[in-house]
Amino acid sequence: MPRIALVTYNPGGEVSKDKDLPVLADALHKAGAEPAVVFWDDPDVDWAAFDLALIRSTWDYSWRAEEFTAWAERCGKETRLANPVGVVRWNADKRYLGQLAEAGVPTVPTRYFAPGDPVELPADREFVVKPASGAGARYAARHPAGERDAAERQVERMHAEGFTVMVQPYLSSIDTHGERALQFFGGRLLHASVKGAVLAPGTPYDADKVAHPDLRRWEPTPAELAVAERALAAVPVDAELLYARVDLVTGPDGEPCVMELELIEPNLFLDLHPDSVPRVVRAVLAAAD
Repeated sequence: MPRIALVTYNPGGEVSKDKDLPVLADALHKAGAEPAVVFWDDPDVDWAAFDLALIRSTWDYSWRAEEFTAWAERCGKETRLANPVGVVRWNADKRYLGQLAEAGVPTVPTRYFAPGDPVELPADREFVVKPASGAGARYAARHPAGERDAAERQVERMHAEGFTVMVQPYLSSIDTHGERALQFFGGRLLHASVKGAVLAPGTPYDADKVAHPDLRRWEPTPAELAVAERALAAVPVDAELLYARVDLVTGPDGEPCVMELELIEPNLFLDLHPDSVPRVVRAVLAAAD
């Protein structure tokens, strides 16, 4: 009976926001495994007691990136970690978008400004400012063309907290076509979803945001699938990806481009895609074997 750690975050006194966890734990138990939901930062967990540590919803990792990467290093030495630590290390910093672009993958144009760098903000277009290490749209905001004061205050706060800042053009296609999420498991497309715009005009960067508004099922186009597969093929880490999510938007040319590549803790949206649960279970069991 394989022992599988479903690795998540500690919600404190609140209820976990991960709807996938109970579904996946129950399905793995029914399939003959011994799943356990554990917090990644629990010092009392014996990771060597598990056949597989499956990162699922470590949604506080981006604000504790060094600590999380150190945990992944330790965990990967004691058991099999999925995805592996090399993938975690590479994907934790969104400067990977630049590497994908250099490899010829269509991506949202992105500029990066580390603390101490002079920051250039667009004057002729709507733009987005967000951290290079972030999740759930935290510290992300959409700014009108030529608007500098609020954006500069946001950059100042982020730099003061040690974050590298990303500046991207806001693609208005998101307001009409949404953002598509293509999810892969065991090396093949699992399912796809589409969601509405996360960043509303005028929403402060430090306000709570709904990370997946108006989420619904989606049938990816051949062009979307091709771009997603190119992005995964360009990952410069020699390690097997058990799972992946490629977030796509429509670029100015009308073609899909990569907004983000989620290889650490992507939500699987199993409540929206219950038919995918058996495939996920089979892939997890195979990884734990």
